[in-house]
Amino acid sequence: MQEVLDLFKQTGALLHGHFVLRSGLHSREFFQCALLLQDAPIAARVCGMLAEKLSAYDAETVVSPAVGGIIVGQEVARHLGKRHIFVEKDGNGGLVLRRGFQIQSGQRFVVAEDVVTRGGRVQETIQIVRDHGGIVVAAGSIVDRSGGKLPDFGCPFVSLVQMNVETFAADNIPADLQGIPAIKPGSK
Repeated sequence: MQEVLDLFKQTGALLHGHFVLRSGLHSREFFQCALLLQDAPIAARVCGMLAEKLSAYDAETVVSPAVGGIIVGQEVARHLGKRHIFVEKDGNGGLVLRRGFQIQSGQRFVVAEDVVTRGGRVQETIQIVRDHGGIVVAAGSIVDRSGGKLPDFGCPFVSLVQMNVETFAADNIPADLQGIPAIKPGSK
């Protein structure tokens, strides 16, 4: 969706350089959603668009992975008039449900995330919901940069922007990026 890409550019949230993604892959482009979402009216607008796509799925609660997905999940839930909870890092690289959040058996969820490349955090979030007896009816993100290579989440997946952003394994970095220091702009 060009409107969303234009907002990324307008807010300086679409970065160009040499980046190391959470997945360990390297890329020339990085979507720094925090820069987009720091502007509350823009966050409301973009997340409202995602909420509209997710509204087709009957859910009681929105769940998101921390840190990047928290604002997205909260805004999507606000637009849908639903409850929002999040899962967070456990200190060992995984995600866990904390802070007294409860998932009831049979409770229906949508997962909301900012950016997906391989879908790992979405998969982990879905598994946590399922492990607690919940049902994930759909998942969505602002940006899907997987180029159509996401795993089967076992539920529908929607996004506002789909891009095939070139990524590289650490042992296969192109010459033009080898001379540029790699930075990790995402959350740790």
